[in-house]
Amino acid sequence: MLIGVPKEIKPDEYRVALTPAGAEMLTQAGHAVFVQQGAGLGSGFTDDFYAKAGATILATADEVWASAEMIVKVKEPIAVEWPKMKKGQVIFTYFHFAASEELTRAVVASGAIAIAYETVELKTGELPLLTPMSEVAGRMAVQEGAKYLEKPQGGLGVLLGGVPGVKPGRVVILGGGVVGTNAAKMAAGLGAHVAIMDINLERLRYLSDVMPANVETLYSTRYAIRKQLEDADLVIGAVLIPGAKAPSLVTKEDLGLMREGSVIVDVAIDQGGCVETMRPTTHHDPVYNVDGVIHYAVANMPGGVPRTSTLALTNATLPYAIALAGKGWQRACSDDAALKLGVNVVDGHVTYQGVADAFGMECRSVDDFLRAPAQA
Repeated sequence: MLIGVPKEIKPDEYRVALTPAGAEMLTQAGHAVFVQQGAGLGSGFTDDFYAKAGATILATADEVWASAEMIVKVKEPIAVEWPKMKKGQVIFTYFHFAASEELTRAVVASGAIAIAYETVELKTGELPLLTPMSEVAGRMAVQEGAKYLEKPQGGLGVLLGGVPGVKPGRVVILGGGVVGTNAAKMAAGLGAHVAIMDINLERLRYLSDVMPANVETLYSTRYAIRKQLEDADLVIGAVLIPGAKAPSLVTKEDLGLMREGSVIVDVAIDQGGCVETMRPTTHHDPVYNVDGVIHYAVANMPGGVPRTSTLALTNATLPYAIALAGKGWQRACSDDAALKLGVNVVDGHVTYQGVADAFGMECRSVDDFLRAPAQA
């Protein structure tokens, strides 16, 4: 298969979808890998690393998109990339369709096959291609929140860990999944008082068993969330409904319960955000203020630590990329139920229910397209 790796062009995005080691594994398996010139520089991988791994370096994104049967990316194609997508081309990346009707309709119109990292799902419910970036984002959420709590950044001037004789800061985490768990570990390690809120009692029991004493678990209700906001220094939105828009758990009215200079970091912004007043921001301009509360909503948080993120992401995505390249997307998805759940759009049709529901679109079964070759 001809595999293309274009340079990421979303603002402040420094990750690359494939490491030189990954390129070497694909070329050794007999595939051709086309990497756009400079695609790996933000993550510390120069073109000569890819060339030595057997990849072909192409000067422009247009050449990569035109040459490839499968495009491997990190972030969803942005508007200037939409015309480059073509019918029958497999695009393997994070899409987060439910957060953007415009993107969804552009991919539908292209006729491409969109396989989304974030909806590949194991029988256990684990999202193996979202997990590594969720781990990074959860840990970064505390790191960034702590920074914007500093007075020069407009924050309360609270040190999360406190000091002897002064109580620590209070961190409230909405969601006990991978993001929330990693955020709790970081915040607890700093010495903060942490509350994790979730509606899954089994998950709360597990977290209660494994977390240190300065982490409490709370069942999430509207009443409980409002009570926690009153004392929160840092709130972290860590809610995920796979493939669907995140529920709004904190309203604009709720901001009135929070102290001026407190901080909200909404990691769920990729899926529309779980805070009503959130809008996507960038690493270059990460925060804004609403009613005295600092809002941080960078939609590609792991892009701020690209070396770590690229290595972690490729570790997870490479086996699936190898399967797609070696078998073709239809056979690979027929053989792997988890990968099949990643198929969101095929040949002009939405095939993932959460995406269809977000925009009132028809949802076709991906099985209809997997059966097509056999019928022919």
